[in-house]
Amino acid sequence: MVDTLLDDVGGLLRETADRVVLPLFRHLDAADVSEKAPGELVTVADRRAEEMISARLLRLRPGSVVVGEEAVADDPDLLRHLRASGDVWLVDPVDGTANFAAGRRPFALMVSLLTDGEPVAAWVFDPLADALATGRNGEGTYLDGRPLHLPDGAPPTGELRGTAMTKFLPGPSRRTVEAGGARLGELLPGQHCAGREYLDVLTGQQQFVLFWRTLPWDHGPGTLLVRAAGGVARRLDGTDYHPADTEHGLLVAANQEVWTKVHTTLLPT
Repeated sequence: MVDTLLDDVGGLLRETADRVVLPLFRHLDAADVSEKAPGELVTVADRRAEEMISARLLRLRPGSVVVGEEAVADDPDLLRHLRASGDVWLVDPVDGTANFAAGRRPFALMVSLLTDGEPVAAWVFDPLADALATGRNGEGTYLDGRPLHLPDGAPPTGELRGTAMTKFLPGPSRRTVEAGGARLGELLPGQHCAGREYLDVLTGQQQFVLFWRTLPWDHGPGTLLVRAAGGVARRLDGTDYHPADTEHGLLVAANQEVWTKVHTTLLPT
């Protein structure tokens, strides 16, 4: 039997965007946006998209569990499933909610699948760019159905281009990163959408991205896709990232050489 999982979930994200998310883009009323925590917005699009995606994923894999961003806001204990046996779906129904609520791009829909606690497949869809990245651990990454491989090697440090989310860094680390950024070709401030940052690494628009906050739904999908394409996603101490980890700090790069150059430049010991 042909395994159509990548196509099935990719199609689900496209359908959810078309039916639920895009019709509400720039058409939200004040009552459609609220704070689920101080500074953390949620919209009716987030909730409706998560409901649709979750229901369909459970039909795709009966007996599986869905850990969705909005469901976790109501029941944080759901996070325990990220190390559990069986199939567990990690869902970010609208990544970049603040952008979406403000009527600006980018935003993305993201899903990853963990089996027995290990990430095995992932999907990131930017509906406004009509860009869909899919991948399976050990089997590669695809962008709009075409195989994608990140390049080996690294440009000189002064030509490296990437993003650092300095807003969330502790003060001393922020100053160190900003000082190191002056030695790079370009240090970007970020797009407030992790999914788009991962797509930009995959497509070569930037060679790296540095995050401080690492909520699992923001990074589970993208880290798998980058790794499956030949890239690197590690904590700032060099250990591998896992969605169930609760530490801060994550550096994602097109390959090990880029990771080492960026880490040495932005986070010298």
